[in-house]
Amino acid sequence: MHQSTPSAELRHRTIDASAGRLHVVEQGTGPLVLLVHGFPESWYSWRHQLPALASAGYRAVALDVRGYGRSSKPSSPQEYRMRALVDDNVALVHALGEETAVIIGHDWGSNIAAISALLHPEVFRAVGLLSVPYAPPGGPRPSDIFAQMGGDQEFYVSYFQEPGRAEAEIEPDVRGWLAGFYAALSADTMPAQGDPDPHFVSSGGTLRDRFPKDRSPSWLTETDLDFYAGEFERTGMTGALNRYRNMDRDWEDLADVNGLPIKQPSLFIGGSLDASTIWMADAINAYPETLPGLVSSHLLDGCGHWLQQERPDEINRLLTIWLEAVS
Repeated sequence: MHQSTPSAELRHRTIDASAGRLHVVEQGTGPLVLLVHGFPESWYSWRHQLPALASAGYRAVALDVRGYGRSSKPSSPQEYRMRALVDDNVALVHALGEETAVIIGHDWGSNIAAISALLHPEVFRAVGLLSVPYAPPGGPRPSDIFAQMGGDQEFYVSYFQEPGRAEAEIEPDVRGWLAGFYAALSADTMPAQGDPDPHFVSSGGTLRDRFPKDRSPSWLTETDLDFYAGEFERTGMTGALNRYRNMDRDWEDLADVNGLPIKQPSLFIGGSLDASTIWMADAINAYPETLPGLVSSHLLDGCGHWLQQERPDEINRLLTIWLEAVS
């Protein structure tokens, strides 16, 4: 068991990476645990995990993914391809003076963590996936799949493809849009079953049309919302949205690893009410083949998409148990 030491305050650092700078926030000392956020989030999404992991004897490091917060925001959409983000993670581990790390991701961060582990098993010795299950690269072209979803409605990933389109919806009222988006995917505020699905856009409409109104999830304080809104008001939304604009490019870039399993020790945690987990049930069922090193898999009853913020104590407990098992 790692010796627990009194955890220091959060330390903000800027580190040179493959295409510029990466802003990271770290706490604690010990084996390195890299925390990768999703959309539309920030290092701040791991605010409950940083002190818990530090107290458990780990060096917990949460980054602003390329395009977010204080990290670099290249202008070209193709600079947000998966292989570039994986290169950022490898460069970050080495810049922190380490050879290896455990990597844990949520939402898009789950995909980034998974592919980082797949491409660089020599660096990422274990991988934790929150919300979005691992599905090996390959299969049909992503844009073709998304185009077939929803019938006469447009899937949100397709809606995000055209540069400037989603920005025009979000940026005039970043705070209000984020509040609605977080509420739409939170267990205690999401639309009731049978209501219009907030993952789809009606013809001529916007995503926001389907967000809950005047309901705030219990996990989201005004201070939290102020932080997220402040970050995106300063940076704009393009860097974050550009991740979605590389899905076909990633499909081509990763063809050499199509169908490959991740063999390192792994963890999956999903929410029973999270569309990411529900829609990808087949991927979870395939874990004996795709994640042969799986240590544990958990489905949190009554939990939505924002796992580590909706259920911080439960997530912290599951993460520290798993980290102890793989360390």
